[in-house]
Amino acid sequence: MQLRNYILVTAGYWAYTLTDGALRVLVLLHFNDLGYSPVAIAFLFLAYEFMGIVTNLIGGWVGARTGLSRTLVAGLSLQIVALGALTFQQAEWAEWLSVTYVMGAQALSGVAKDLTKMSSKSAVKFIAGDGDGALFKMVAVLTGSKNALKGIGFFVGAALLAWLGYDTALWSMAAFVAVSLAAVALLLNEDIGKSKKKPPLRSILSKSTAINRLAVARFFLFASRDIWFVVALPVFLDEELGWSFYGVGGFLAAWTVGYGIVQSSAPRWLRRGSGAHLDEVAAARVWALALGVVSAALATLVAFDIGVTAVVVGGLFVFGVAFALNSSLHSYLILAYSDDDDVSVDVGFYYSANAAGRLVGTLLSGLLYLWGGLAVALWGAAAFVAITWLLTLRLPAIERPAPVAINA
Repeated sequence: MQLRNYILVTAGYWAYTLTDGALRVLVLLHFNDLGYSPVAIAFLFLAYEFMGIVTNLIGGWVGARTGLSRTLVAGLSLQIVALGALTFQQAEWAEWLSVTYVMGAQALSGVAKDLTKMSSKSAVKFIAGDGDGALFKMVAVLTGSKNALKGIGFFVGAALLAWLGYDTALWSMAAFVAVSLAAVALLLNEDIGKSKKKPPLRSILSKSTAINRLAVARFFLFASRDIWFVVALPVFLDEELGWSFYGVGGFLAAWTVGYGIVQSSAPRWLRRGSGAHLDEVAAARVWALALGVVSAALATLVAFDIGVTAVVVGGLFVFGVAFALNSSLHSYLILAYSDDDDVSVDVGFYYSANAAGRLVGTLLSGLLYLWGGLAVALWGAAAFVAITWLLTLRLPAIERPAPVAINA
């Protein structure tokens, strides 16, 4: 294992993730406080998610041709530009102008996010070395720690908004990312992830049946979360339950940190009772079904107004555990299904589906909440999880040269 490269890739990913989480809550609470509707707030994030689709497709191809260090540096650089650009928006602007401008700045942040994520997760395939056990553990740690930090970022964003105000908070985050960018640009191996062959542009669309099926399942999985999480939940906590900025940010932070912790420990959790060898495909099917049951139960309780506060605070943490295990299994499977020379292209294609799911989930989060409140958003989530489970039934087995224990 290349320890220095792993530390640098992880540090760059962490720096971006912390500011990404903070920016999400910062923008949402700031514009909700200015009186923007749930649908208008949802539109603020649509370009962010749409650019993820494009960036993952093209970024994976570029990473395979030029090396992942360059795409990682590009991602961190664009995040600094996006954070600075958002400070030029003024509260007195017309709503249509503000929404359009912020969508544009968020589009840059969306490019930054997916260049950073694709680069970091693809690099793990090369850093981990041989052995599926090491790969699963390293992917789980990177992904789980990223989500834990994103959760902390939610709280940081709310706290910075209350403490420093909108513009100063954005500039402080830009300075933080700049420090990480300098370290990655100077120290990371430039050739990491560079393909021995030069893949043509048409290779951005996967020819693998396994990866295509997994990508569609990923689309519905992440749409199911963002349907209730992106707009519906924070607006519900703010408007219906009357929580403060600190309360909303703290809850989103706690949920995401817990989700990240579960992801990091997923190999250990999933191996319990499975003996020396874990069938990750079978586990993905079981946990997709479990997530569907949890989603339907939460939607039912909220729809019938049964202990709504307790359901939101407690029930969504149960959803988070099941969702984290699903996400961790998917993050491993995409690398397991990919060939070394095509890994960044395959990962880019897969995460473009992830971004498309987030785009649809974000739009539906505002629309469903406007139509019927949190209950309708949760029913939308349950429907999307059911489709995810059906798709996992079609995933093929992983081809292995020999059984390898996850915790070897």
